[in-house]
Amino acid sequence: MAMTTSAHVDTFTRDHLPPASTWPALEFTLPELQYPEQLNAAAVLIDDAAAQFGGGRPALLTPDGTVWTYAELQRRSNQAAQVLTEDFGVLPGNRVMLRGPNNPWLVAAWLGVLKAGAVVVTTMPMLRAAEVATLIRLTRPVLAVSDHRFTEDLVLAAEREPVAVLGYGGTDEADFVQRCAAKSGTFTNVETAADDVAILGPTSGTTGDPKVTMHFHRDILAIADTFGRHILQPSPEDVFAGSPPIAFTFGLGGLVVFPLRFGASALLTERAAPVELAENAADAGASILFTAPTAYRAILKAGRGELLSRLRIAVSAGEHLPRETWQAVYDATGVRLVNGIGATEMLHVFISATGEDSRPGTTGKAVPGFRAAILDDDGVELGPNQPGRLAVVGPTGCRYLDDPRQSKYVWNGWNVTGDTFVQDEDGYFVYQSRSDDMIVSSGYNIGAPEVEAAINQHPDVLENAVVGRPDPERGTVVCAFVVLREGVEADAAKRKEIQDFVKHTIAPYKYPRDIRFVEELPRNPSGKLQHFRLRQYLESENNQLADAAATQA
Repeated sequence: MAMTTSAHVDTFTRDHLPPASTWPALEFTLPELQYPEQLNAAAVLIDDAAAQFGGGRPALLTPDGTVWTYAELQRRSNQAAQVLTEDFGVLPGNRVMLRGPNNPWLVAAWLGVLKAGAVVVTTMPMLRAAEVATLIRLTRPVLAVSDHRFTEDLVLAAEREPVAVLGYGGTDEADFVQRCAAKSGTFTNVETAADDVAILGPTSGTTGDPKVTMHFHRDILAIADTFGRHILQPSPEDVFAGSPPIAFTFGLGGLVVFPLRFGASALLTERAAPVELAENAADAGASILFTAPTAYRAILKAGRGELLSRLRIAVSAGEHLPRETWQAVYDATGVRLVNGIGATEMLHVFISATGEDSRPGTTGKAVPGFRAAILDDDGVELGPNQPGRLAVVGPTGCRYLDDPRQSKYVWNGWNVTGDTFVQDEDGYFVYQSRSDDMIVSSGYNIGAPEVEAAINQHPDVLENAVVGRPDPERGTVVCAFVVLREGVEADAAKRKEIQDFVKHTIAPYKYPRDIRFVEELPRNPSGKLQHFRLRQYLESENNQLADAAATQA
């Protein structure tokens, strides 16, 4: 597909797209996916939405009662674009890094970056300085805008990889919010091309640097016009809520793109403990909830299933949804969880089902606008009930920023996700396992090698290996097999010390909840570490526990 004329003055992203020959096939099979050549996603999501649905409609809500209308969000996003361009000289195509919890100003800044024709790089506030520095090195932002409570690691990162840092929400006169207040709120959007890069989305890579996915302005609308439109079928009366950070594409879709595309409102919660999330959602009259299976189980275990019973749709994604969890939620609330699988490479969910079309134990069917298949190791499509690699094609697809790993994700035009599935006779896809080193715990993607590297920095650790251990509550937990240096006591105190060390080295959610001290790690004759043997050991242990529990029952 020939690319259109870019509006970017800074051509970094287009210059670093992967070679066109390595792109997946792109298909725009639905009428709603026919976008004009010139398209600014922010203009559609806030300007067009305010005009179509009314500026007085609520757009963003918070648990403390704050309400931003569409007109207010439009004005503040325009002010954000003014600050970026007038005060900091941000040019179309420049990258702007955002860092903060889910709150209205993060959304305003996100829209403002796109309005200015720049490229958004949204990062999670839990990331530590070293992780942020890596993302700065990869994406080369000209400015980083951060919630004032989360600037410390960003400032430390900027000492390694220089970037200007601007806080928001503080009391400093130079604060981003203070600067916005001094602006008129009138801004002429940059007329970006539909295939200009709009967002760079880092993945939780399993090896080395994280991969950075590249998504166009049209991609942002495409996820709304496929999964959003056809599975969720939202109306302006809907209130969206959820736990995923906006820095995750799952959260970006569910809490920003989908509600704004359809004139609905979104409840933004900075803290997302499961019961608290459910309480806040119920208080706000939420009708659509996005969270992981872990959270649904926690809500039921707390005896608060009634908080879910008023939902129109409850979406479960981020990790495998067991049949037992689906059934437990349905039995307690009457709500049929909407299962789904997505990927940062695809931007959002591409297999799902809702209502009477959903089947417990399956992920669903290809979302309208997408095609999916099961491939063998040679790329040949398999028949029903044969396990293989999940592959998908649609209006979005994998494009890594200047990364040779592009060829590993895209196979003969297919996006190959790294998941093993089977497809039954009725076309439903059934999850089997992950086929790479990613650990998915409570909806968070955690790269095992990154955790290994953090543990190895501890002065008492000789070497370690990290794998995922099956867990009934979190789906999987990070399990580390650790070899200590000679003379160090392998006890509970040392275990906690290493866990705390990891929490202060990388994002805390990545720390190993299970640490096993061992004398040596399994290796093959050439000395290569054999992670698969550790996985087999944990799987056998898990099966033995299950058998023992069944015998006692």
